[in-house]
Amino acid sequence: MNHRTTVKPAQRENFEDWCRLYAGYAEFYRVPMNATILNTVWGWIMDEDHEIECLLAFVPGHSSPCGLAHVRRMPSPLRGMDIGFLDDLFVDPASRGNRVGEALFDALRATARERGWPKIRWITADDNYRARSLYDRISGKTGWNTYEMEI
Repeated sequence: MNHRTTVKPAQRENFEDWCRLYAGYAEFYRVPMNATILNTVWGWIMDEDHEIECLLAFVPGHSSPCGLAHVRRMPSPLRGMDIGFLDDLFVDPASRGNRVGEALFDALRATARERGWPKIRWITADDNYRARSLYDRISGKTGWNTYEMEI
């Protein structure tokens, strides 16, 4: 585990820092962000009955988080069990290269073990080369293609 980075669940007092990180994530993927989306997602995170959970990464000497991960339970019918699904992972560009992503994945592994999830699944953009180099080190790429149907 990365001992320089601390990962813990988001707390109400983290709202502004979380907004900054999540807006950076949206900007990276060129997705428009606004207060309605931020407030909705934060409301989900703060609602103990909602499936989305947020982990925040902190490096020593800084009170503001430098990374986030949004994870949730995902039924896997072929397995007859739940697995984890990582919706979002973002590390502030100023903190990249400091193993913050690895620390977030260590915390995600611990969460999965705690919940009895045998795996965590996620998707990323094909051209997200920096993140994919991390993903290639810590996991295996599947043979599945992802599709979306606009409604």
